[in-house]
Amino acid sequence: MITPKMIEKVLEGYDTGSITIGVLGGHSALDVCRGAKKHGFRTLVVCQKGREKTYAKYFRSRDDLGVVDETIILDKFSDLLSRDVQQKLREKNTIFIHSRYFWVYFNFRDIEDKFLVPIYGSRELVKFEERDVPKNQYYILRKAGIRTPKVFSSPRDIDRLVLVKASETARGYERAFFFANSYDDYVRKSKELLQKRVIDEKGLKKAIIEEYVLGAQVNFNFFYSNLTGELELMGTDTRRQTNLDGILRIPAAEQIEVLKYITPKIIETGHCAVTIKESLLEKAFEAGERFVAAVKKTNPPGIMGPFALQGAIAAEEGREEIVIFDVSMRIPGSPGTMFTPYSAYLHLEPISYGERIAMEIRKGIDMEKLHTLCT
Repeated sequence: MITPKMIEKVLEGYDTGSITIGVLGGHSALDVCRGAKKHGFRTLVVCQKGREKTYAKYFRSRDDLGVVDETIILDKFSDLLSRDVQQKLREKNTIFIHSRYFWVYFNFRDIEDKFLVPIYGSRELVKFEERDVPKNQYYILRKAGIRTPKVFSSPRDIDRLVLVKASETARGYERAFFFANSYDDYVRKSKELLQKRVIDEKGLKKAIIEEYVLGAQVNFNFFYSNLTGELELMGTDTRRQTNLDGILRIPAAEQIEVLKYITPKIIETGHCAVTIKESLLEKAFEAGERFVAAVKKTNPPGIMGPFALQGAIAAEEGREEIVIFDVSMRIPGSPGTMFTPYSAYLHLEPISYGERIAMEIRKGIDMEKLHTLCT
């Protein structure tokens, strides 16, 4: 098990005047690199062979262009855990920024036990995004008193429109979704997906059956500084998903025909910046503050840096209410949060997640508290 003392010892050997910000080649890597470069850090992206051109060619640093100073190209991402690669990262004074992409390719226990490189933020919290672990995100949201959709323990209890979330057969880290409004509807649709091998019996058994909240979907992207104790709203966005977006662009009559042959998939392909009314900002901040407090109580020392509460704004009984149905315990996937106005309302200019992370690491170095930011 990698302990705080072990990471602190690694950091003691670092030249803090020559820190490298490292990241896995995917998800938010370019955003992280841009922010790091802007604040004087070197950047390093660990790539998998066959997926390296984005970082090693198109956005590599040259003259006054690009944000990726160096790449390490591996046969497979899991080679990151090799002794030689970890030694190379430590020699370059690397602080690694984790993302969902990072955790998809590694067993949680392997990162907790074998990755002896400082990670900005908590290396223990991301596993609570999973639905089948004790005291997961649902538990924390309940402790925070944040409204979530009703979850049904049995499909026989379905009494309203629900969204069923089951792991895909081909890609266990992605989820297949289907709607149902009764037990019979659930049985019929799940059988179709099983026959098409989109899901399997194991994935269906572990599926979450969740009330479908009708409302405008919004991701609230936050940053919590454990150096200052302040919560910031970095931006708000919504998702672009395939093939759902394509289906929704077809007139309703044609949708019915298309759905006879195609199963809707809700796989993220991108994000769109959105804004919310100022009258909702206090509710958003209140939810964020309650979540930070709940995580600190259930999993000390709690949130460090970026996280997101993903949900919808539902209009019910004459009032608007924020309902949260998903949580990101690390940097969210959208680099477009800076194109909403909220970070600029605080910093007087738009700040991306990558830049805000770099600012925090720089502040930690200046305050000689870098060890409090890394695990």
